[in-house]
Amino acid sequence: MDKLEETKQLLKKYKIRANKSLGQNFLIDGNVIEQIITGSDISKEDLVIEIGPGLGTLTNELIQRAKKVIAIELDPKMITILQDRFSKEENFEIIFQDVLTCDLQQILKQEQEKTNYSSIKVVANLPYYITTPIMMKLLEEKLPLASITVMIQKEVAERLIAIPGTKNAGAITYSIYYYAKSGKILEVPNSCFIPEPEVTSEVIQLQIREKPAVKTKDPKVMFSIIKSAFMQRRKTLVNALVNTKVFINKEEAMKIFNQLGIEEKARAEEIPMETYAKMADLILS
Repeated sequence: MDKLEETKQLLKKYKIRANKSLGQNFLIDGNVIEQIITGSDISKEDLVIEIGPGLGTLTNELIQRAKKVIAIELDPKMITILQDRFSKEENFEIIFQDVLTCDLQQILKQEQEKTNYSSIKVVANLPYYITTPIMMKLLEEKLPLASITVMIQKEVAERLIAIPGTKNAGAITYSIYYYAKSGKILEVPNSCFIPEPEVTSEVIQLQIREKPAVKTKDPKVMFSIIKSAFMQRRKTLVNALVNTKVFINKEEAMKIFNQLGIEEKARAEEIPMETYAKMADLILS
């Protein structure tokens, strides 16, 4: 049975429709699913965390490849379907909770005591409306992850995996780069889903760094500067940082800019991450 027919039968059997408020769009292309699985490089020694498994289309393949799959799902209707489909699978567990509020550290700690896995990998088709909060939770909590493979809106994906200091960069770009090396796996047309989303999707992967990309005295200060810089990205960097009170005035800002070799007309997206790190250290000194 192909994925489209399988999905239609599940929706009919359980008398449900996609929940727009939860950003549900069901993937129906078997080739895309296979490419996600291949790109995520799942092995029989891996623990996989799947966020928002929905009907279990991707879940089914993950269970066949991984040592164990822990699925985190918020929709009670999907919980019922997942339990019916996979309750007999010994390497599958469902957590009925919002991923943004659940204690992932505790979940992984408990799992470590039960399962002898070699690495932890996140694989997910994320709801587009909460992509950034989920990604930042996974990274900022410093979970012992090897990689994160996710399907998200293409426009957001391009910003996430951009290189700091290039025109596509945003504040989120620097956060991703700090914690991980990133890359694109494939683009996914909206025709690969039901209902069809209005946007094109993209599957990207983050390989978690053993050490952060740059050294700085206080990462929080550095990211605060970056956030301030991009709050007014249409303005020059110096004006943005003065307007957001990072610097008292332009003279104070230019003193540090001159030390770092930053031109007065430079904009936020033109600055490499190493320079923001040095700027934070100079402010703290």
